[in-house]
Amino acid sequence: MMKARVIYNPSAGREQLKRNMIDILQILEEAGYEASAFATTPEPKSAAKEARRAAISGFDLIVAAGGDGTVNEVINGIADLEKRPTVGIIPAGTTNDYARALKIPRASLLDAARVIAAGHEIPMDIGRANQQYFVNIAAGGYLTDLTYEVPTKLKTAFGYLAYLVKGAEKLPNIKPIHMHIEYEGGVYDGKASMFFVAMTNSTGGFEMLDPDIVLGDGKFSLFVVKTANIFEILQIIGSVLNGGKHIGHSQVLYAKTNFVKVESKDNQRIMINLDGEYGGDEPTTFVNLQQHIKIIGNRYDYAEAIDSQAEREAFMDMMDDLQAEKDKTE
Repeated sequence: MMKARVIYNPSAGREQLKRNMIDILQILEEAGYEASAFATTPEPKSAAKEARRAAISGFDLIVAAGGDGTVNEVINGIADLEKRPTVGIIPAGTTNDYARALKIPRASLLDAARVIAAGHEIPMDIGRANQQYFVNIAAGGYLTDLTYEVPTKLKTAFGYLAYLVKGAEKLPNIKPIHMHIEYEGGVYDGKASMFFVAMTNSTGGFEMLDPDIVLGDGKFSLFVVKTANIFEILQIIGSVLNGGKHIGHSQVLYAKTNFVKVESKDNQRIMINLDGEYGGDEPTTFVNLQQHIKIIGNRYDYAEAIDSQAEREAFMDMMDDLQAEKDKTE
């Protein structure tokens, strides 16, 4: 019998996970899994450590039940293993961007569990930022540090509104940073206020970050906001909401790329945000690990699975070369 481990944040979703756990396990049992649960603790990387332990112990499915932070931790726990279990998601956080991208029900924990039981696996890209991993979006520059500046209690009570309020406080202080950004087919060297390296179309509750995104195609969507003018930044945000029209904005650099290298050229610190959590400072090399982990979703517009072992090995060789080049410069 296949084994499933539900790793859940007991405080997520106003403790709804705790109350629904027996029913969630029952749904997985009826789908043919021997199911068990693990409640995360305040210990750092509790979810990541348990995910790694479960994967090494031979579990076939790991369910990340909580917010985007829980999903990120679970992926970080298993991403560097040779044998990686399938991952399911039960969203119970504030924004649940990754679940939204995979069309996983967010209004009902049990409906999300039923999607997992249905078992539609999607081979998803995973991003590597130096030696850390992210599943949805990485960012740096002004306003991108809001996710770890907004108090947890405020996030829980007001959700995305809390970020907007905090962002409004910071807008008058935005100054451009001289960024050097390398990507597939190009280099940007100049002033910018922020950048985004995205793998899905959903971030911070917005669902039109890149209308042309294809899950599992091995490409990041890179956005560099070149202006630090408050009114132009608000105009760009408005363009995102207006059907992804920011892509053609004169102050936005947009590219599809399998790697991104970022560093500051004027000694201004750039803190890196990985799936809403602090991921260290630049210089950072982001590499797209194509179709690295199978994640159960509820949609069909994604790239065909890679079957060729030769293609996979060539891609891994390219990543090793990038890492070797980075090591030389340090």
